[in-house]
Amino acid sequence: MMQSAGFLLLCVPLISLLCESILSLPTGKTPTGEFPESVTARSCRELLKKYGHKKDGLYYLRSKDNEVYQTYCDMSTNGGGWTLVASVHENNIHGSCTVGDRWTSQQGSSSYHPAGDGSWSNKVLFGTAEAATNDDYKNPGYYDIKAKDIAVWHVHNDNELEFWKVASVLRYHTNSNFLTPFGGNLYHFFKKYHLQYGIGTCNDRGISVPIVYDIGSDMRVNELYGESVRADFDTGYVTFRVFNNYQEAYAMCSGVRPKGCYAQYYCIGGGGYFPNTFCSDFAYLNANNGATNGYGASKEIINAAVFIFYR
Repeated sequence: MMQSAGFLLLCVPLISLLCESILSLPTGKTPTGEFPESVTARSCRELLKKYGHKKDGLYYLRSKDNEVYQTYCDMSTNGGGWTLVASVHENNIHGSCTVGDRWTSQQGSSSYHPAGDGSWSNKVLFGTAEAATNDDYKNPGYYDIKAKDIAVWHVHNDNELEFWKVASVLRYHTNSNFLTPFGGNLYHFFKKYHLQYGIGTCNDRGISVPIVYDIGSDMRVNELYGESVRADFDTGYVTFRVFNNYQEAYAMCSGVRPKGCYAQYYCIGGGGYFPNTFCSDFAYLNANNGATNGYGASKEIINAAVFIFYR
């Protein structure tokens, strides 16, 4: 009996350690349907710093409210610890705020719903990390993680997870701790600065944050947007919450800082009413059917999902 008891005493901590290791491993190492009871990390940064996980891939995280979810961790870019919290994917570039336009409105362009679905400032969740290049994605980390900076990837649609980095049109991050005064995430930012038609003018150009390119350059950003609109922005920034000359609201302008009033040609997401331009997650980026010799954005931008990471 003494031997048996000793074995049990040794076995219990070993099992606990084994479970913790298995359940925080990346990419499908945990059997489908089993949730990690021992996982307590709230972010990929915590997994990296506290538990020493350094491999890119899928990990389980647990929110403050005890929600367990799986997402992608970038553990190698600029020191690692980046948590994927959202993906903006355009499923129908010709649909005007139709089903799937979760980051604007799925109810059509309507004056009755000027704020649209409100996904930038609510806790409605959708999609999965693995399908982030095939559909919109939003996990609890979007509103739960207290971050300082963001990273943004433009990843070609329909790519498998292991190819995301090489399939990126553009990748960059911020390093100025800009999220800190806004509650540590975009959820709190948009709770304070609402996205809604008619509550701002094109002089309300939002908050613009300098970026550091991981893949890309100022020249590359210019090439991704239409020739006729390049004078309307400065490259080297990411901007949140802007309005065009029609008072239509946009959530995010990737790689640029507006200095004019034509945000519909280079910004994404936003409110739910666009009476003068086009209502979709990718706004009017397709104005020239993917050609850049006019106002519209390139096919590379139009056919890529926009990933948002926190750290």
